[in-house]
Amino acid sequence: MSRVGKSPITIPSGVTVSITDDLITVAGSKGTLSEPQLEDIKVSQEDNVVTVTRANDMPKVRAKHGLMRALINNMVVGVSEGFSKQLEIKGVGYRVAQAGTDLKLNVGYSHAINYPVPQGIKVDIQGTVITVSGINRQQVGQVAAEIRAIKKPEPYKGKGIMYVGERILRKSGKSGKEK
Repeated sequence: MSRVGKSPITIPSGVTVSITDDLITVAGSKGTLSEPQLEDIKVSQEDNVVTVTRANDMPKVRAKHGLMRALINNMVVGVSEGFSKQLEIKGVGYRVAQAGTDLKLNVGYSHAINYPVPQGIKVDIQGTVITVSGINRQQVGQVAAEIRAIKKPEPYKGKGIMYVGERILRKSGKSGKEK
């Protein structure tokens, strides 16, 4: 069995899980998330524990087993605690500001970039650090990746938008000497 798929999911207090034939819905204090149930995967709930089992040992079904368990666990964590990613802006004159629901980024282009923040995502700005948070892990990661893609960090001076704690491999430059 899948190591990820066979581990049970403990439901914290304040979170409710409803399982139908084709949809799994998780509701908590931060909101509600739904995910379609995958084919050949059986999800069952007993008391405060959700278990995921599979119909057979076909390779595609085994792959779906761990995926379904991870998706349900992410929904449970999202509606109870939420997810967040932090991005950092480095560079002379690089700025970020919130304009209504959009982000206005000045990152070295001739014009400011407006990034519309999707519904369900909250963006906080503290100086040069952007915090992207929400209840859907996939959506939080996607928004953070799209913001980072506006101006990826470059290897010579390290300027750009990067994740907090991300290590950028630096190059020495044109002359080849170490700085």
